[in-house]
Amino acid sequence: MKHRRANLTWRTASLIALGVFALPAVAQQPFRMPPPELVQPSNGGIRVEEDGLVANWYAGPPGEKKAPAVLLLGGSEGGIGSGAARQAADLSAHGMAVLQLAYFGAPGLPSKLDLVPLSYFDKALAWIKRQPGVDPNRIAIVGASKGAEAALLIATRHPEIRAVVVGAPSAAVWPGIDFSGGDTGSSWTVDGHPLPYLRYGEGATSTFDGYRTGFATLPAHRDAAIPVARIKAKVMLICGRADTLWPSCPMAELVKRKMGRTALVLAYDDAGHAVFGPPVQTDTAGYRSLASLGGTSEGNNRARADAWPKVVTFLQR
Repeated sequence: MKHRRANLTWRTASLIALGVFALPAVAQQPFRMPPPELVQPSNGGIRVEEDGLVANWYAGPPGEKKAPAVLLLGGSEGGIGSGAARQAADLSAHGMAVLQLAYFGAPGLPSKLDLVPLSYFDKALAWIKRQPGVDPNRIAIVGASKGAEAALLIATRHPEIRAVVVGAPSAAVWPGIDFSGGDTGSSWTVDGHPLPYLRYGEGATSTFDGYRTGFATLPAHRDAAIPVARIKAKVMLICGRADTLWPSCPMAELVKRKMGRTALVLAYDDAGHAVFGPPVQTDTAGYRSLASLGGTSEGNNRARADAWPKVVTFLQR
């Protein structure tokens, strides 16, 4: 069964252009997405285009000691976005090897976030483990928004993963995204079969309302829930209580209830969907856009300033 996608609002489109984040919206006016970014690696990173992967790789500090590694996933901006690139640069500066992975919207990959095979992420983890400077026993996954949805799903398949950090997370599988307004099915597949997914609520008047009412149907569609009880890793979930894109804090709390002591939730007032990542300089357009999907710019940036050092410490441990 296909799911008709809504177009974007100008507000969400402006966030995409700034590389802050991007997600679907119920719109009053149509908007066609610009091509996804393919940010070039910086600070000694390299572009990886092998084994069917498209990514930027930061190998970690030189030396005899092997580095912990992070598989880093952006959201629905596609390609290799500048927002996740800032996260990659910061994690690399803190001594971690980082693979910032594109999973759609890049050459050789699906053009839209629809029916993306989870086996693609399996290949990425296998690639990381083969790198000579990586400690294969200290691999983590970090993702935000749709990347958080993917990160939790991947962790259910890989008991060797030690840590997972997700920002503005989901507790369920949702429909795919096609910003041109086309039809989509599930976001993800396993062995060629689409994963069950929640539909947006009928009669929704906004993006948030679609996700909120859809999330309310989860008890009747339990097969769409991410089976987080299978995750062996420690999990940190970061959310903003003022998120106006989807109910990330209620979904984070549901994950916490299912996982118990192995999960930690950091929830912030006056912060929204832009709660995750390093703080943004206050004199930039990116700072002003932090408030566009919930909370205020100051509140989102304050949450980032509090949460991001905790993310780094969590991953280093």
